[in-house]
Amino acid sequence: MTELRAAPAETSVRESPVEAFEVELDLPAIAGHRSLLAHLGRAVLARLDTNLLPIRLAVAGLSESGYRCELGVVAGLQEDRMRRIPSIFDLRLRKARDESSFTTVFVVPTGIGASIGGHAGDATPAAQLLASVSDTLVTHPNVVNASDVNELPANALYVEGSVLARLLLGTVGLAPVRANRVLVVADAHPDSLYTDQLLNAVNAARSSFALTCSRVVLLDPPLPVESVYASSGRATGHVGGLERLFGVLDRHRHEYDAVALSTQIRVDPRTRIDYYGSRGEVLNPWGGVEAILTHAVSALYDVPTAHSPMLESRDVAGMEWGVVDPRMAAEVISITFFVSVLKGLQRSPRLVATREPGRGLLTVEQVSCLVVPDGAVGLPTLAALEQGIPVIAVRENENVLENDLRGLPWAHGQLHVVDNYWEAAGVAACLRAGIDPASVRRPLRDVQVETSPGSAA
Repeated sequence: MTELRAAPAETSVRESPVEAFEVELDLPAIAGHRSLLAHLGRAVLARLDTNLLPIRLAVAGLSESGYRCELGVVAGLQEDRMRRIPSIFDLRLRKARDESSFTTVFVVPTGIGASIGGHAGDATPAAQLLASVSDTLVTHPNVVNASDVNELPANALYVEGSVLARLLLGTVGLAPVRANRVLVVADAHPDSLYTDQLLNAVNAARSSFALTCSRVVLLDPPLPVESVYASSGRATGHVGGLERLFGVLDRHRHEYDAVALSTQIRVDPRTRIDYYGSRGEVLNPWGGVEAILTHAVSALYDVPTAHSPMLESRDVAGMEWGVVDPRMAAEVISITFFVSVLKGLQRSPRLVATREPGRGLLTVEQVSCLVVPDGAVGLPTLAALEQGIPVIAVRENENVLENDLRGLPWAHGQLHVVDNYWEAAGVAACLRAGIDPASVRRPLRDVQVETSPGSAA
């Protein structure tokens, strides 16, 4: 087991023992990849230290011989708190399908270098397209957060990535809300410019789209958050001092329905320069560690959570990037990157732990299809595999994961591999209309015929 931890941030205050990071595990294969979710759960439990709480899973390499997994974990939690948190591998199989409406779940995993959705809200047009052929679209912040821009479709639900996985696993339902009370927790930046601009962003949200902000809490010293890359090339990182953050969330638990976070993220200066100058060839270094932080909060508190990075200094803010790749342009025109988070959380649905469908809840019974980048194997894909949910995999959304989805034991017609999001929307439209997608393609293959021998006399 390899731990991916960044060096501790320099601070005069003793670090809290609670932290989040990733570990790399090479796990044995199971024949035919059958019951893969349960197999991975057992294998992780057997290999992982008992003081580590899993919060996130990415399968970076899948083969007949084994699975190269990168697992987000929280370390240092008290035992009684760990016991209260369900396993990320828990599965409630759906007993039926509710086809009274069509719900699409759209995932672009954070930190995998996705060519569409791996930068700054640049999967939003794809989300809008998929929403147009769905009654409801469920997606996560990585898809639509674009610094000060958030064009979430009107029929879309904005949920944190781990919540989206739990929806597909059948262990949580989503309840619509009119508006959330949003608690803002942010670094007390040593340069007051950035604290002032964060408060200006909150007030702009209050005055322009009527955000209800219950409180702003500044963390002093700032939370130590650092970006690193895994051996697979995925962006990940280390978050320290979580005990201080959890203390804030505990003290104010009855004041908020959602949590908006803004912290500095330590990134190697050369990486930042390379990223903005690469025309998209360098993987976004911030998103992976942001996902670790928000997964930790959502797992422990069952609330919608999203994060934005805070600029480190005026030197960074004053860098002249010129005209950057369109996919990252939203980042270089913002100072706080925070308004998209506030807008998304304003009406993010309430989480309801559930073992059965409930009136007014969106549950796994209503999920009609899952759309992912080709090669993406994490909890959403594994849950869909077990639940019999059709999966649409998009080749054009290239990423660093080395998985062949065709090798998994899909039911007949469950996996649809398409070239782009135009085709993904077409397959979703077929499924919504009750049309076999293969029937509108040519050549149309002959139906499979099997002769069953009679019993002996």
